[in-house]
Amino acid sequence: MSLRIYYQNKMKQTVYQKIKQCFVFIKSFFKWILIAGTVGIISGGVGTLFRVAVEYANVLWHQNRWLTCLLPLGGLMIIGLYKACGMTAAIGTDRIIDSVRTEEKVPVRLGPLIFISTAVTHLLGGSAGREGAALQIGGSIGTHVGRLFHLDEKDMSLVVLSGMSGVFAALFGTPLTSVFFALEVISVGVIYYSGLVPCLVSALVAYRISSFFGFDLEIEMVLDIPGFEIGTVLRIAALGVCCALLSIVYIFSMDRIDDFFEILFKNPYIRIFVGGLILVGLSFLFPSGNYNGSGMSIIFQALEGDTDWWTFLVKILFTAVTLGCGFKGGEIVPTFFIGAAMGCWAGGLLGLDPGFAAAVGLIATFCGVVNSPVASIILGVELFGAEGLLFFGIACSISYMLSGYYGLYGSQKIMYSKTKAEYININAK
Repeated sequence: MSLRIYYQNKMKQTVYQKIKQCFVFIKSFFKWILIAGTVGIISGGVGTLFRVAVEYANVLWHQNRWLTCLLPLGGLMIIGLYKACGMTAAIGTDRIIDSVRTEEKVPVRLGPLIFISTAVTHLLGGSAGREGAALQIGGSIGTHVGRLFHLDEKDMSLVVLSGMSGVFAALFGTPLTSVFFALEVISVGVIYYSGLVPCLVSALVAYRISSFFGFDLEIEMVLDIPGFEIGTVLRIAALGVCCALLSIVYIFSMDRIDDFFEILFKNPYIRIFVGGLILVGLSFLFPSGNYNGSGMSIIFQALEGDTDWWTFLVKILFTAVTLGCGFKGGEIVPTFFIGAAMGCWAGGLLGLDPGFAAAVGLIATFCGVVNSPVASIILGVELFGAEGLLFFGIACSISYMLSGYYGLYGSQKIMYSKTKAEYININAK
């Protein structure tokens, strides 16, 4: 065989291999369009229904404040519901996060359980959000769809992520944030880029379905953005430090009160009943109702520059008791509450516009508790526009670094150090 013929055959083999490789990527792309699109359709429908249910539950509570007195009984119902389904009420978002990294399976029945339990918590005036619950519902949906398509273990991780993104996008109206939050929150320092297309497809489809039914951004505000000057940058940096400290206080309070209930009351029925009684007492002590439910009205007040300085401390107490004793719901909207309220107060002291500082506080505190800086910066853009992007980036970067290795989710892995280029692979505290 001549040298020329040899090289011609070699070239043909190389071209064939490249074409074959291209078809592998194309096949994978269309596979995930189909699977993630299916997840997005289900997530959009379920997420919209969940949003309606929780909002209606909040409306009913506001119209019937006496429902707060039923919190102890509602708590017993939640524990009983989980027991009847053969599950412990301790199963939550950490189980979803573990399932992405390990072979641990997400029970499909977890979705309906957290749906009903969160609605009950809001109906009775418990202090909780819903976006954390969205991760559990989304993970359950992704698991169910993955089983229908007979996906292997690696693909199951991606379909769970796409479910998390889809329900989060349908609930909060922030599709890009939902994508990067799902990709970042699992392992800090490592982003699962292979999940980018599945998560984006699911989030966009779910968001479009939610929009079709008239739901859009839950928080939206036009801010008075200051000029980019050295004085303003230093004030924003100081606010970022405050957000980092607040995130540590928030997580520490949540963990300690959770430990308090678990150590003092081994029986989950007694634990949630006593917690319900404490919440009833707190609700009588603070009768405004500002600290029950998600507290969206106070978030808007803070963004308008009008809130009391101690508001965020009371919200931490209400939320820590609600979730620590066993009621269900999310931690994220309460995080927005405490971040916005603290930012409004601290911003005034620092010489910033209180409403703008509340927005920065909301975003940077969220970053500190979930260790997801990219998602947090994108959240700022989706909620408040790109004009404040540099300020959002400064505050989130500082909050991310100074919040240490604390996190809302104990199963979250800190893969790389926040202070040096070093692989550490530890769990969030």
